[in-house]
Amino acid sequence: MSPPPEPEIPRAPEPPEDPDLAFRDGRVHITARQRRADALTLGSLLLHLPHVAMSAAVVFLVSYAIDALIGIPWWVGVGAWALSGTLVFHRPSERVLARHLFGLRHPTQEEHRRFGPVWREVTARAGVDGNAYQLWVEDSDGINAMAAAGHIVGVTSHSLNELPSAQLGGVLAHELGHHTRGHAWASLLSFWYALPGRIAWRLLLRLASLVDRLSVGATAAVVTLAGAALLAVAVATYGLVLLPLVTPYLVAAVARQSELRADRHAAALGFAPQLMAVLRKEQAGQESERATAAALGSPLRVPGLIARLLSSHPDLHTRLHHLQQGLDGGR
Repeated sequence: MSPPPEPEIPRAPEPPEDPDLAFRDGRVHITARQRRADALTLGSLLLHLPHVAMSAAVVFLVSYAIDALIGIPWWVGVGAWALSGTLVFHRPSERVLARHLFGLRHPTQEEHRRFGPVWREVTARAGVDGNAYQLWVEDSDGINAMAAAGHIVGVTSHSLNELPSAQLGGVLAHELGHHTRGHAWASLLSFWYALPGRIAWRLLLRLASLVDRLSVGATAAVVTLAGAALLAVAVATYGLVLLPLVTPYLVAAVARQSELRADRHAAALGFAPQLMAVLRKEQAGQESERATAAALGSPLRVPGLIARLLSSHPDLHTRLHHLQQGLDGGR
């Protein structure tokens, strides 16, 4: 008996309620530019400002030291760092990022025959030029995809091999939502410009670990001086210096909302049922892992409160709940 034919991607979605999308002649068209920034993107950029300010201070200090030592003007280093973010939208630089930072590769001919038509269908519904993006594959046995920089769209080899075309379309519609709302480029820019500050912070933590080797008196003196310096800086900056300790939780909350917004984008293109089917597969896989662990008597690792607050993705139940609400509200 021959296997049943694979279901085609549905081609007649109901008009969405998303104000960023509008239908003309049966096709969805984005009324704004292809790459823009929604409120969540702007909020994420604002939340990263303390980290960027810390990075700017680090880059200035290093550039000033180089200026004093070998005579290269300090503004050269600061200017090069400030302009380096434009490489996020430079196609050759994106290819380097895709390969060496994200671990992606170009799709094979067979994968491209599978990937390309689904991507063209998704972008056609959204009124976006699909050729503006670079398609990549991650060798992984999980169901996942990613949107990064200005033009990178990646999907796991397992997703390409196992998901029906309609469900793959739902996953890609979600990633397209990250691109069209600016989540992808803003996330990478925030990471890049906060990197010097994070490196400096890690070096400070390593230096702080040396305190254990000091005597009790010396340790007490160092801790007292460090505490006094921190208090003085906190008072002088009206507490703004402490913002980097709080912003990771706020950034994670914004990231979770961005995921729900990308789900909404996929639903607006008519992919809500297909995306829900993919999420249910992931949910079933997690439940199977928990059942296996319970049968083997292994302890179940349940994320604690801090881990949940720092998670950049909502749990699957929350995503399914929001997608179902959207379906029920559209009837």
